Amino acid sequence: METEDASRQLQLIPDRHPQHDLFICDVSDAVLKDVMQHMEHPFYSLSKKPDTSVRRYEHNGHWFEVTPSVKGLATIYDKDILIYCISQIMAKLRRGEPVSQRVRINSRDLLIFSNRGTSGRDYMALVEALDRLEGTRIRTNIVTGDEEQIDGFGLIDASSIRRKHGLDGRLLWCEVKLSDWVFSAIRAQEVLTLHRDYFRLRKPLERRVYEIARKHCGQQDSWKIGLLLLLKKSGSQSPEKRFRQMIRHLAEHDHLPDYHVEFDNEYDTVVFRNRGSMKPANSAPSLTPWSGPLNSDIYAEARAAAPSWDIYTLEQEWRLWLADNEITPNHPEKHFLKFCASWYEKRGRP
Repeated sequence: METEDASRQLQLIPDRHPQHDLFICDVSDAVLKDVMQHMEHPFYSLSKKPDTSVRRYEHNGHWFEVTPSVKGLATIYDKDILIYCISQIMAKLRRGEPVSQRVRINSRDLLIFSNRGTSGRDYMALVEALDRLEGTRIRTNIVTGDEEQIDGFGLIDASSIRRKHGLDGRLLWCEVKLSDWVFSAIRAQEVLTLHRDYFRLRKPLERRVYEIARKHCGQQDSWKIGLLLLLKKSGSQSPEKRFRQMIRHLAEHDHLPDYHVEFDNEYDTVVFRNRGSMKPANSAPSLTPWSGPLNSDIYAEARAAAPSWDIYTLEQEWRLWLADNEITPNHPEKHFLKFCASWYEKRGRP
């Protein structure tokens, strides 16, 4: 048993910061979270080389097209930034704190959180990752919450970076504005918890296979999928023969977090068996005590009523206020606008 465990550990990247939870207050309570739609569909490149090709996927009536910028498609390693942001938001929700689409990132905290080094090269890699995330565009009919979206969106809408002035140009912090689509998925609590060893998986495909297993097997005892369908879901550009070899390697060394992997040569299928390592899911506090929808056109008027304030934070405050006062608005858009105007009148600019 010890020999098997040692073999699994050799397949994983060393845990560079084994005590990091003791030192990073912002991250210590955050459970790794990922949006389910990110797990289900291959938005990210599995290649470490720039990928500038346009991709289109279709499956069971769903389709989406991913268009990269000239700097390449966002990679599965770039996704670490989104996992960090989502984890921070979910941690705040559990504590009952207000959240917004804008997330401030301490660069060093992020590097430690994602089990990376903290050299100058690692900081520069963050800047490049933000460029790819911001440049990657998606057009899709994927269902999020109770709506079907058939338009274009990005993974993040904007980012800003603060550097230390001088020769070293050290990165101090970044701020990311999540796209409406990503934030809507978080609001609908379409998130799943990831194992911390996710960041120790050496190969991009291993991360992707784990995501698929986490999405489909979840906390079931087992889940089976055909190799060709797994290849399609993974978004891997590897030939079928090479992909089969990689899955066999994964099954042989059995180092995937949360799941044992078995490959059935006779039927060309992959079986994931739950290791029993996952904790029962804890539901986060509801972000919207009053769950009625707002017309999306109202947000522009709300921004005008409360200049410089994050409108989604104000929406959260408004919904909590409705719950506290047991109010169900008959005209929610007018009610929300009045709330924003009153908020700004009392507090001015942030």
